Amino acid sequence: MKEYTDSELAQLLDRPIFQYISEVADDMQVECYVVGGYVRDIFLERPSNDIDVVVVGSGVEVAAALKRRLGEKAHLSVFRNFGTAQVNYKGMEVEFVGARKESYHRESRKPIVEDGTLEDDQNRRDFTINAMAICLNKDRFGQLIDPFGGIDDLYDGIIRTPLDPDITFDDDPLRMMRCVRFATQLRFVIEDETFEALERNANRIQIISGERIIDELNKILLAPTPSRGLIDLQRCGLLQLIMPELQALDIVETRNGKAHKNNFYHTLEVLDNVANHSDSLWLRWAALMHDIGKPRSKRWEPLTGWTFHNHNTIGAKMVPDIFRRMKLPLDMKMKYVQKLVELHMRPIAIADEEVTDSAVRRLLNDAGDDIDDLMLLCEADITSKNQVRKQRFLDNFRTVREKIADLKERDYKRLLQPCIDGNEIMQLFGLKPSREVGELKQYLKDAVLDNRVPNEREPLMQLLLQKAKELGINNVK
Repeated sequence: MKEYTDSELAQLLDRPIFQYISEVADDMQVECYVVGGYVRDIFLERPSNDIDVVVVGSGVEVAAALKRRLGEKAHLSVFRNFGTAQVNYKGMEVEFVGARKESYHRESRKPIVEDGTLEDDQNRRDFTINAMAICLNKDRFGQLIDPFGGIDDLYDGIIRTPLDPDITFDDDPLRMMRCVRFATQLRFVIEDETFEALERNANRIQIISGERIIDELNKILLAPTPSRGLIDLQRCGLLQLIMPELQALDIVETRNGKAHKNNFYHTLEVLDNVANHSDSLWLRWAALMHDIGKPRSKRWEPLTGWTFHNHNTIGAKMVPDIFRRMKLPLDMKMKYVQKLVELHMRPIAIADEEVTDSAVRRLLNDAGDDIDDLMLLCEADITSKNQVRKQRFLDNFRTVREKIADLKERDYKRLLQPCIDGNEIMQLFGLKPSREVGELKQYLKDAVLDNRVPNEREPLMQLLLQKAKELGINNVK
């Protein structure tokens, strides 16, 4: 990370937008500062077009004056209930707020706001690295105001609150999630006193809405190494309150000298493996939840040791309730995660034996368009420390992938859907939609998947008539 003098910072702010803000602020004779994430990202050498500006005075009035200065190419949005305004200009978003000080009632994270000084405004910031400000007024343009040593914390890779962390987190408990999120995204560590305050105040997270919590949790999951954040959440006690089903995986039981692996840390390893290959949020959620059913399925078998039979099915049934409670979307994203949790053992079972065309056809039929994501998840799930066994699985997965590619090339949808459908079955036997129709459809589908007959009308019709006779359905129309 590079150090900058005030004159160098002034050069970094040598963008037309900052010059316009500077001119407007001086014309109105108010102090004006760029603050927060934009300043932090200058030192981290990260690009940003989201700019927060604090005005010692009316931020809304400065925003309106800036809009007039920029003309029709700028768009002004005013949020009077919050005392803020936003100017959108050439792909940049500049948010203006008046400097303020805040106080809180314990039952709510909504602050009581009063006009304040720059010092008051910096005092209310969540972390030292977000409490830095750079002056935009002409006579001090580029001057850094850093009362809490945010620069030092950036260099040291530390997340720390500007004031007493117990007060910071008690006032606005969402800051606890933000603390873990910033540490995860930036690969920083949480300073000891700040982390101890997380532990002491964890229960306060319960006054925060699920939507706000999930927004921060999603950002943690999208970080380069999401396990870092989940370990911090687990260590400070927040995970138990947010997602107890995941916390429940953090246990190892031993019986007769046999212990099962710690499924919490295994899950984090799988999640990081997926993150190394995909930016998909929902694939990462599938990785996080793939073994969620193990605590409920765990059994001790005297002959075989610990087992987790059907944990994939149990886990898939848990997904909707978890999504509903955590305010996650109950749409196709949830169904996608549920499908991958349900199917994640299938490719492993196939790869553990001889890879047959029939098994791959069934897998391809059930996974559909999500087959590539499923295979990525399953390969990420191979965390065995036995390198010989691990390599055997990976080699077999390669064979599975090759067979999948071959079937796709031959238009698997056409091959796997029997050419005699349910409507024709009902017409043929004079049936209405019923269990018998479903049974006959599935029988034909299984025959095609298992390659017992070609997907052609004549052999399928012979098979259908034979099965119908076995079911006592003889009235062919």
